[in-house]
Amino acid sequence: MNSARELLLEQAAQLPDAPQAPSPCISVCRMDAVTGLCEGCFRTLDEVAAWGMMADDDKRAVWRELVRRAQQP
Repeated sequence: MNSARELLLEQAAQLPDAPQAPSPCISVCRMDAVTGLCEGCFRTLDEVAAWGMMADDDKRAVWRELVRRAQQP
């Protein structure tokens, strides 16, 4: 596992205790040309752009997807 994956999964483990879903951004903002995902947080450009306007439930749904993506080989 690379360090970005490890950081994301560590943050995700703390999510149930968080009053609000935190941003998954770790300030590694590079888009992978093959996957279309940020190499730091595993979000798509659309998810990054929409994050600030999302309701907390929607952010938590994105987090669940990010965990799934981070766990893929």
